[in-house]
Amino acid sequence: QVQLVESGGGLVQAGGSLRLSCKASGSIFSHNIIYWYRQPPGKQRELVGYITSSGSTNYADSVKGRFSISRDNAKNTVYLQMNNLKPEDTAVYYCTTPWHLSNNSWGQGTQVTVTS
Repeated sequence: QVQLVESGGGLVQAGGSLRLSCKASGSIFSHNIIYWYRQPPGKQRELVGYITSSGSTNYADSVKGRFSISRDNAKNTVYLQMNNLKPEDTAVYYCTTPWHLSNNSWGQGTQVTVTS
């Protein structure tokens, strides 16, 4: 199955930006919808948004207008561009596919910390 590795997290001040990457192995990547989830400290994991194989996107209301998802199928990579970050965006961010969701299989994620 496709293996996913998240990267690009870090420490940023409120109002700043970060771009996360989700690097996938496997040729089926381009045919997959890719989800971004996040888990804030002490809270449940929540959906941030997703991108379909054709490039359509959808976002949670809490990030709409600030976050954008894109994909580069040639590089087997999906990006999460995060602008105007807020302290409440602090979380571990994960990318995943429908197969991984159905099997409750998660990578190590990447930590994003936003300071006020």
